[in-house]
Amino acid sequence: MFQKIKKIMAGVLAAGMIFALTGCSSSESTSVSEVRIAYFPNITHTQALVMKNQKTLENKWKETCKVTWKSFNAGPAEIEAIFAGEIDIGYIGPVPALSANVKSNGDVKIISNTVNAGAVLLRRKDAGIESIKDLAGKRVAVPQLGNTQHLCLLGLLHDNNLQTSDKGGDVKVSASSNADILNLIDNANVDAAFVPEPWATTIESKGNADVLLDYDEVFLEGNYPAAVVVASSDFLEKHPDIVKDFLQEHEEATLYINENSDKAQEIVNKEIESTTGKAIDTEILKSAFARIKMDTTLNKDAIMVFAKLSKEEGFIGRIPEVDDVFAAEIN
Repeated sequence: MFQKIKKIMAGVLAAGMIFALTGCSSSESTSVSEVRIAYFPNITHTQALVMKNQKTLENKWKETCKVTWKSFNAGPAEIEAIFAGEIDIGYIGPVPALSANVKSNGDVKIISNTVNAGAVLLRRKDAGIESIKDLAGKRVAVPQLGNTQHLCLLGLLHDNNLQTSDKGGDVKVSASSNADILNLIDNANVDAAFVPEPWATTIESKGNADVLLDYDEVFLEGNYPAAVVVASSDFLEKHPDIVKDFLQEHEEATLYINENSDKAQEIVNKEIESTTGKAIDTEILKSAFARIKMDTTLNKDAIMVFAKLSKEEGFIGRIPEVDDVFAAEIN
C-alpha cells in the first residue's frame, strides 16, 4: 500500500513560518493576556522544551502577555483540553491531531510540523523473526491503538499481505505502555514491538531485543511526522499575530536544535527531568536523537495517509478534506 501511495496533494507546502509582528495583539487581532501552550515531556516535542527552557516567547511577549506551558502525557487528554478552551496552541502527535480535526468538524487545524521519524520496529532476539513476513502468528506491542506507531505497523502488515487477528489474520497486536513493553519482551510475552524514541533505544540497550526495521525503513524513509502543532480556527482567526510570533520562534528553535545538537539534548534532558522527575541516560538520549529529524515542513501527503488508515481501521469516522486539516497561510 505505502509503496503505491498516490499523491494526495500536488506538492508539500511549508507551515507558514512567516516573520512575526511583536506583541500579543495588533490592529489585526483581539488582544489576549495569556497564551497557553501544550506539550509532552519527550524528545518528539524538542522545540517546545527548548523554547520553554530559553523563554523565547516569554521574552518576545514580556510587555504584553503571559506564556503558560502545560504538560500532557497523552494525546486524548490534550485534545480534551483544547476542546475545553484550556489550550491555545498544542504540540501533539499527527494521529491525535487528525482525530481532533474530524471530531471538531475541521476546527482544530495543523499549523506546523515538528519532528519526523523517531520510531523503530524491534524484535525479541529469540523470536525467530528475520523479516516482516515472520510476524505471522506473532504478538506485537504498540504504545497505543490508533497512534502513529500502530498505523505504521498496520501499513507494514498490509504491504506484506498480513492481517491482524481482529481482521481475520494471525498477527496479534496489543497496546501497552512503553515502560511495560520492555518487561513484556524480556518475559517473552510479546515477540516484537513498534515503539517511539527514546523507548526504542532503551529497550534495545537494556532488553532482549534488537532492530528489525530502523526509523528510516518503517514508513516513507522516515519522512513522516512524529509530532505536529495544532491550534483552533477561532484562535487562528482572532490572533494571527500571535501565531506568526509563535511560528517564527518554533522555526528558530528548530534551526538552533539542528545546529547545536549536543546543547539541545542537554536542555531537553533538563526539561524532561524537571517535569517527570527522571532524566534520560545520556547515551540513550544521543542514540534516540539520531533517529529523529527536526523539520518544520509539513508532509501533508503522509498525514493524509494516516487519515486514510485511521478511517479504514475505524479510529475516525471520515477522511477529512485536505483544506480542512491544515491552516491557511497566515499573512
